[in-house]
Amino acid sequence: MTPQHGQLLSIYCHVRARHDGVLVYEWLLELARRMHIGGGSAFRAIAGFGRHQKLREEQFFDLADDLPVKVEFLVTDELASALLDAIRAAGVDVVYASATASFGSTSQKT
Repeated sequence: MTPQHGQLLSIYCHVRARHDGVLVYEWLLELARRMHIGGGSAFRAIAGFGRHQKLREEQFFDLADDLPVKVEFLVTDELASALLDAIRAAGVDVVYASATASFGSTSQKT
């Protein structure tokens, strides 16, 4: 399969952040699915800090309840723009990063 070119789009939120009663990371994955993006994944951090400079970390006896979550998508440039536009239009406040990426599959199926 010929690799596609686009972006690795990483979106950051907090694990308990909600939009319209739905966890933001779940909302993002559902939005991407409705937009026919090929796939996405959410990863919970064990520690981190963000723009407010508050360090949050998971500890053995006391699990932090607002750890960072990263939601990632490998998408074409057009889908990355459309996804970010939809997030903005919904009024969801997240931080994102994008990097140029080539991606494909090792599957023999087309």
